[in-house]
Amino acid sequence: MAPAENIASRLLLTERELLLPILRGRTDADFDADTRLPGWRVRDVLAHCSAALGMAVSGRFHAFTPEDNQRDVDARREWPVAKLLDELADGYTGAADAMAAAGGRMDRLALGEWVHGGDVRDAWGLSEAYASGGVEDALILIADFSQRPESTVPPTDVALADGGRIRLGRGEPVVELETDTATFVRMIAGRGPDPARIRPPDASIDRYVQFH
Repeated sequence: MAPAENIASRLLLTERELLLPILRGRTDADFDADTRLPGWRVRDVLAHCSAALGMAVSGRFHAFTPEDNQRDVDARREWPVAKLLDELADGYTGAADAMAAAGGRMDRLALGEWVHGGDVRDAWGLSEAYASGGVEDALILIADFSQRPESTVPPTDVALADGGRIRLGRGEPVVELETDTATFVRMIAGRGPDPARIRPPDASIDRYVQFH
């Protein structure tokens, strides 16, 4: 297994290569589509992503509170879509280099950017919204985060219907879940997974949310 920081960098570069052509192929009106994030359109999600990548490049971060994030979005509200996409493209490249040298400290940012790419795909009704290219690396990072001391995710063995298993949490598994990869990512990211796609159906899925 590659070091986690290289996985994060690779995930970000994969997202750059796959998402940017999709973004550049859409009309400006498409960027006004609503997303699963309350009050945010596609362009707002991308503005947040671009701002975060810029902070990774500079090494100067804010606290990522809702208020901080909204200020970043508001600062780009009047930008033409083309300018926003240019900033995003530059951010992907620079942040990937920073992540590769960060010793794992920016792994969560890489995963968050990939999930937000899923938010954009979901808003546009694209297939594999939360199981797009790079998902194997995303699953490695999700497992790693769940096993860190600060994690409250219960020990769980997850069987993915579309291939593979993933171990969450620390200690012996006390829960076994079955679902598909996209639903699993929605569950971890708090993106309203369909409970009917999770077995057992009475699983307490709120316990698995690791970030929003």
